Amino acid sequence: MTKKSKRAMLALFALLAFCGSGLSGQTLDKMKTLIHEKTLKNGMKFIVMEQHEAPVASFHVYADVGSAQESYGITGISHFLEHMAFKGTTTVGTKDYAAEARVLAELDQAYEAHRREQAKIKPDEAALKELKARFEALQLKAKEYVVNNEYFDMVMEQGDTGVNAYTNYDATQYLNSLPANKLEFWMAITSDRFLNPVFREFYKERDVIMEERRLGLETQPIGKLIEDFMAVAYKAHPYHHHVIGHMSDIQAISHQDMKDYFAKYYSPSNLTAAIVGDVDPREVFRLAELYFGRIPSGPRPEPLRTREPEQWGERRATVTAQSQPVLIVGFHKPASQHADNGALDALANIIGQGRSSRLWESLVKKEQVAAQVGCFNNFPGEKYPNLIAFFSMPSKDKTAAQSLELIDKEIERIKTEPVSAQELAKYKQMTKKGLIGQMKSNARLAALLTAYEVIQGDWRLVFDELAAIDKITAADIQRVANTYLIATNRTVGEIVPEKK
Repeated sequence: MTKKSKRAMLALFALLAFCGSGLSGQTLDKMKTLIHEKTLKNGMKFIVMEQHEAPVASFHVYADVGSAQESYGITGISHFLEHMAFKGTTTVGTKDYAAEARVLAELDQAYEAHRREQAKIKPDEAALKELKARFEALQLKAKEYVVNNEYFDMVMEQGDTGVNAYTNYDATQYLNSLPANKLEFWMAITSDRFLNPVFREFYKERDVIMEERRLGLETQPIGKLIEDFMAVAYKAHPYHHHVIGHMSDIQAISHQDMKDYFAKYYSPSNLTAAIVGDVDPREVFRLAELYFGRIPSGPRPEPLRTREPEQWGERRATVTAQSQPVLIVGFHKPASQHADNGALDALANIIGQGRSSRLWESLVKKEQVAAQVGCFNNFPGEKYPNLIAFFSMPSKDKTAAQSLELIDKEIERIKTEPVSAQELAKYKQMTKKGLIGQMKSNARLAALLTAYEVIQGDWRLVFDELAAIDKITAADIQRVANTYLIATNRTVGEIVPEKK
């Protein structure tokens, strides 16, 4: 969950509580009564918030699986599965599934035969050519049964204005926004996605993802830097690999790998759904039992075993590219559930967010060594111990070393001198203003309810955030700076311009 999306949720609650809506005058505790929850027998949890201002509703399914769950050999599979979720089911996206299934089975056999021959020390080139030709012919045959984009067409015809999905380090999430009278339609089509998925056009989509990696990461200097930086910052925990995965893994992931991964991580016990809008919770739960309750229960995946060990000294990652210099510095810190996270949020804001921040004043305005600077907390994910990170894009003819020297100076300053009362008051005022001023959509509410439930352990904790801001002190900020912003705990990443 991003800080921006967290603020969206809090903004709505603040506005509803204080700004004269139909819920004006109700306390945050009272507002909790607007939310209802139910866990089905198969383990899937539903969270429902009634909002009757407009005849619409937003739907959010949160799968507690992201790239952090991936092991060597299948990195990128969570993102891959996100793509495949739109390919349909046994009834959606096909002209004749029984016939299609036979061709898909032959296609997998042909691919495996080609892969085994190719893996030999001395592959038979003639056999490879013949096997490849058969594989390509079967792909064309399988395509004859596909109804392209049928899922998208169906939901759009029903008025969906928010159909989407995304994968990050912590989760895979599926979004829809529909007229409220399409509740049962959503229940039927979404439960079908988890009950009867068909990963059709698997090999075609794999090529799309490989191209996505090439264009979005491998040809982008900053993309290269982020990938190498994370690989150095994390030597054990799976935050070390990019969400899109390694190219060799994307190339090697099999159809069976995907089926096995789906069965393990996308069972009802690992899913949380939130519905926000003009709905009756009783009807939601009745339909949830009818449609999602038919999905067989499976064991909840065991918690991630690997923890990042203590770092013993500064680490460095360097990328040489045709680019201006870029600097990123990350310090290990606890997960977002930790009591220190609020003070670290405040530290990141005061030292490096916005044009009045300390880094901007020092590096950009005064010393003019950087064109852009910043600081952000909870990178690259929130569920597990992560980083507070600083970045700089040096100005023309300036170096990353100059930026690092000034960043270090500001870090030492915040360690030794408490932030001023004015800085802290400004942080709190701006944050609260942002919360109250950002009345967002039902979709954002649904997203945050699921995220708080899964990452923080309880959706109710979202109501505590406003009070938590007031409790942050200058001493808290100074303490966390001295605790986490230490040289042995950091990784420095840099793009070094390629010499012409």
